[in-house]
Amino acid sequence: MNEWPVVRLDEIAAAEKSAVSKPYGSAIVRDDYVRDGVPVVRGVNLADWRFRDEDFVFISEDLADTMPGSRLQPGDLVFTHRGSVGQVSMIPRGPRFPRYAVSTSQVKARLDPARALAEFYFYWFRSPVGRASILQGVSTVGVPGLARPVETIKGLRVPLPPLSEQRRIASVLGVLDDLIEVEERAAAQADELWRVVLAAARHDRESVPLSSLASFVNGKNFTKGGGTHGLPVIRTPEVRNGPTSSTVLNDVRASAENLADPGDILFVWSGSLLASRWRWAQGLVNQHIFKVIPNMGVPDWLVLWAIEELMGDFLSLAADKATTMGHIKRADLDRVVNVPARSAWEDLDAMIRPYWDDALSAQMHASDVAAARDELLPLLMSGRVRVSEDLAVA
Repeated sequence: MNEWPVVRLDEIAAAEKSAVSKPYGSAIVRDDYVRDGVPVVRGVNLADWRFRDEDFVFISEDLADTMPGSRLQPGDLVFTHRGSVGQVSMIPRGPRFPRYAVSTSQVKARLDPARALAEFYFYWFRSPVGRASILQGVSTVGVPGLARPVETIKGLRVPLPPLSEQRRIASVLGVLDDLIEVEERAAAQADELWRVVLAAARHDRESVPLSSLASFVNGKNFTKGGGTHGLPVIRTPEVRNGPTSSTVLNDVRASAENLADPGDILFVWSGSLLASRWRWAQGLVNQHIFKVIPNMGVPDWLVLWAIEELMGDFLSLAADKATTMGHIKRADLDRVVNVPARSAWEDLDAMIRPYWDDALSAQMHASDVAAARDELLPLLMSGRVRVSEDLAVA
């Protein structure tokens, strides 16, 4: 175990008064938004532990100047204190914009570079212990949040390894994150390419019911009786982001049609509708999710593409039922979609299959690296695994 001293976060914060702060003095509200100006960093920019340098709202330079505590700079940590409490991200070292502002649902923390490396503490708060240190201060009355966000963030207890060790740990984890990003980008490019090939195809078209292309097998309530052993239960969050520490496990026996393996197509038909190719290890398909099994001779890429073509219609249908829970009915699967003529499928598959397979392979590799990173992270942060000076794990 490590023998690192433990300090309060504000003990390693930068010297300026607003090193740990939120935009006091003026609240940013919707009426303050302008077309161009200073981008406001919100929860949507911090999802999945990544800083998403897009989907911003903007405020004017003049308004931002009235809130000096809201100013963000490269290396600042950003904590969500209301709603998705526990979200933490870091303003990138090579930012897209010269200036950012933190929203009223976030708190920034600027660390003293002479004592603390922002990247290390970004990873610390991703670890189970670091994340738990934030969540223990959450009030669950109404919208989850920290009652005194700035004071809570200032008082978080964190380890203080030597700066050289902080750099080595952050470097190892950063290399893994870089590899994940490369694989994710490769998968996105391959997925885009097969869709480009399909869109550019000059073949005859025919209109067919979506239900004629595949079987849509509804999942079962595998969360009932679930626990901490067995296969992961695939709910909407898992379809979107894969299994996490909060995923329910179940060791129940299930038929093949209720199991999802890498490459299988899943269609969430209730709540937040989405269709996606499963990329993680085998799991149990929960209720409100279809496992989509292509009919004999129908390419899997064609089935996913056809669902995506109708997704706008499905979303409209679900919105009409939003007073309960937005969903579609099985009869809606009989909607007609315009697809290439069956005579063209073999030729198209010869062109599309390599891209489809490359995308899945890259996604699976990214998921494997992410799993290895997540296993290594708490070991590094606890000192049970040390990093030597040449960045080899000792």
